[in-house]
Amino acid sequence: MKISIVGAGYVGLVTGGCLAELGHQVMCIDSDADKIATLNAAGLPIYEPGLQELITRNRAEGRIQFTTDMAMAVEHGDVIYIAVGTPSKEDGSADLQHVLTVASQIGRHLKKFKVIVNKSTVPVGTAYRVQKCLEVELEKRGIQESLFEVISNPEFLKEGAAIKDFMHPDRIVIGLDDGPNYKTVHQKMELLYSSFNRHHARTIWMDVRSAELTKYAANAMLATRISFMNEIANLSDLLGADIDSIRRGIGADQRIGHDFLYAGTGYGGSCFPKDTRALIQTALDCGSQMKVVTAVENVNDQQKTLLVSRLTHYFGNDLSGLKFAVWGLAFKPNTDDMREAPSRLIIQELLSRGAHISAFDPLAANEAHQALKQDIHSQDDLSRLQMAESAYEAVSNADALIVVTEWKTFHHPDFDALKASMKQALILDGRNLYDPSMLEEMGIAYQGIGRRNQLALNFKPSHQTKVETSLA
Repeated sequence: MKISIVGAGYVGLVTGGCLAELGHQVMCIDSDADKIATLNAAGLPIYEPGLQELITRNRAEGRIQFTTDMAMAVEHGDVIYIAVGTPSKEDGSADLQHVLTVASQIGRHLKKFKVIVNKSTVPVGTAYRVQKCLEVELEKRGIQESLFEVISNPEFLKEGAAIKDFMHPDRIVIGLDDGPNYKTVHQKMELLYSSFNRHHARTIWMDVRSAELTKYAANAMLATRISFMNEIANLSDLLGADIDSIRRGIGADQRIGHDFLYAGTGYGGSCFPKDTRALIQTALDCGSQMKVVTAVENVNDQQKTLLVSRLTHYFGNDLSGLKFAVWGLAFKPNTDDMREAPSRLIIQELLSRGAHISAFDPLAANEAHQALKQDIHSQDDLSRLQMAESAYEAVSNADALIVVTEWKTFHHPDFDALKASMKQALILDGRNLYDPSMLEEMGIAYQGIGRRNQLALNFKPSHQTKVETSLA
């Protein structure tokens, strides 16, 4: 089948590469000429494990191409995906300007029937708005016949595992309303995704509005699990319990399961923060309140500053003259995505208190530096930020190590080398990678998130400010 995908970003490229791998003829279009030039030069504007190889292989076999020509893309595709960004507005609602602009552009070039698929994460009612944009453009051209059907097909891709998620989906959600084109569209989408339904049916059919809400509901549920576990972890710290034991204890319950139960520094990325805010605002627009989701967002905001609070508890609010190493900058491992990454707020807060930061990330250093330059408006603060070439360079002469992202390369460091290199042997583990008992035996002060952090009680910072060192 011939497929056109508008938007050569994360969702568009993963979708395009995977559909090409299944044998479809894919054309990706983007208005960013530099991005298309990069793709046509065999590069990628994003990082996702396995995507470069996937795109390269299917380009060589003639199943995927890239263009800025909308007319060509509309002509090419029997099915046209809209996969452009829907960033948050100031009130938290989704900004649909890119989606609606694309809809109008498609309408200017439609000549025969097409299935228009909303792949972007959009609030309920967006398919109707896309339909109206298309109708306006067709009316301008004097075309009265129905040349399209707008459906919803939300993506459920985890960054760092997106290709696996696409090629081995738990479910494929398709929202299609009853109407004269129902049978035709149903058959086209069944054929498009037939590879995934050979052994058992994974496609879940529903009305468009339900499909649009399904995406938000799924992300809000997962975000809720994360914030709930962070609250339990913080309570564990106060009670002397161990969140890792608790995680295993409740995860063994089949009704709960093990996924998304890890305590940490809060969620980030392009989906959970944006989608929870949009869901809250959607409810407000309807005169309702999402009380649970609002609490989830508030807990997450507080969790991102937890490590900063602990550092200031140890050292005092004035961190001048202190150096902190930060391991991990991307919002999660196996990606260079810095959107809503907890590291951004942590680093910004520490610099504002006078600290020096030496940060390392195996992949996202350049993206992180660009993001932090946008966040930090003080040149004095920015001058105290260094991007290290290695994890061990970052910890040299540091007063504390802060682990923010759980890259595998951080899982088993040489603790003897760390202790010898650091000015003060203190680790604040925002991802609970390390065994507190083992570090206690090695004489390294350690505090995780909800990990019975008794050793931190005995930590005596060598700093000019005398502080109380008991746990907050």
